[in-house]
Amino acid sequence: MIKTILKLSLAAGLLAATAGAQAADYPKPVPLKDGAQADIGAIKPKNDKFRIAYMPPATEFNYYIAIGEGIKAVGAEAGVEVFMLAPQSGADINGQMGMIQDVLTQDVDAIIFGTHDEFAAAPLLKQAVDQGIAVLMINSDIPNFPTPIHGVVGYSQRNGTHAIADWAIENYGDKPLKVGIIEGQPGYHSTERVGGFLDGIKGNENFNVVVSIDGKWNVEGGNTAGMDILQSHPDLDIIFAANDYMIIGASYAAKALGRSDLVLLGNDGDTSGLEEIAAGNITATVNTSPYLMGKAAMHATLDALTGTYPGGWIETPTSIEDKDGAIAVLQEPEKLFPQPSKKY
Repeated sequence: MIKTILKLSLAAGLLAATAGAQAADYPKPVPLKDGAQADIGAIKPKNDKFRIAYMPPATEFNYYIAIGEGIKAVGAEAGVEVFMLAPQSGADINGQMGMIQDVLTQDVDAIIFGTHDEFAAAPLLKQAVDQGIAVLMINSDIPNFPTPIHGVVGYSQRNGTHAIADWAIENYGDKPLKVGIIEGQPGYHSTERVGGFLDGIKGNENFNVVVSIDGKWNVEGGNTAGMDILQSHPDLDIIFAANDYMIIGASYAAKALGRSDLVLLGNDGDTSGLEEIAAGNITATVNTSPYLMGKAAMHATLDALTGTYPGGWIETPTSIEDKDGAIAVLQEPEKLFPQPSKKY
């Protein structure tokens, strides 16, 4: 099982959340690009008991709920108020923008957000920064958000999917293979994840990408995309999807078409994806530990509000998990949300 180089040291930093001071609860931040870093010193908390809004792009994805559970766990330890506000669908950009507008009137001290459209969100988040609200982005490694923000917490998306391409080459690269890709809704996340996989197989003559289409980030979209590409390319060997929900959907399509021979690769480490791998329905995924990401994001946010976080990008760990690895992760349910459906 290939692990990303920094997994052990990063995980150690994040797991320190159970024992140490906040400064040890995340790796040292990497500075953002010039012009992308908002002034930490300009943050002006409004409440004695901090009030923090968690605003993921959608509630349809358990992945973002898992991040939220990590945020809530640290918030409960610190005695601060945390609430979540998000549209149901990740495609509802206007809905999320309306919610951000609403939160700007609610005397919050910090916003932890994720978005599928950084350019739509940027003007509103600039207002938040201008009001003295701490603004941190989660589930990203974006180095230059369109407006200065205080911090970014997430894994290196391009490196993570490059690693699963390396894993695929190591395990299946001894013969010619036709590859299909299921992209996410167009935006930074999809570009980086698909780009990392393509970087990984670039120059390898045995990996031939024959189709790449949008799966809309969800199971239904992945099912539709998987059915389309398997029917149009019945000799396909591998499908890589930019998140676990889409590869789960593609696995349903593969099953319906009797394709038990396919290599199916995802990205996220969502509990449902890990359980599908453990069951043998999906081959492997990039595990990005969303619960630990949420804990790191909340610790950084609290440090931003108290002036001890310098700003920048906090990199969280990833690993490549096949069946054995997925089962090992599922055997630590305290680090997962939702909980596994059974004991492993």
